[in-house]
Amino acid sequence: MRLERDMIGRIKKDIENCIGKNIIIRANKGRKRIVKKRGVIESVYPNLFVVRIDGEQSVNRTVSYTYSDVLTRTVEITICAKQEMREEKIS
Repeated sequence: MRLERDMIGRIKKDIENCIGKNIIIRANKGRKRIVKKRGVIESVYPNLFVVRIDGEQSVNRTVSYTYSDVLTRTVEITICAKQEMREEKIS
């Protein structure tokens, strides 16, 4: 149990360091449905973090995920360097 809390704390700290950065988020929605979107980490809270998804037709929406989603690999985050569009996987 303590190991899981330490891992979630480490994931939270990594995500806090990426606030405002461009990311690609890959979320497993179940039943073989996987969603892959580009966005920006907008804010971090004690139990979840919020991502602003870049939408078509200038419509932006926000989606929230928990740190345990990242721990269980239900959600994978890839950091994108803005200028180079290089990808660096953090989870």
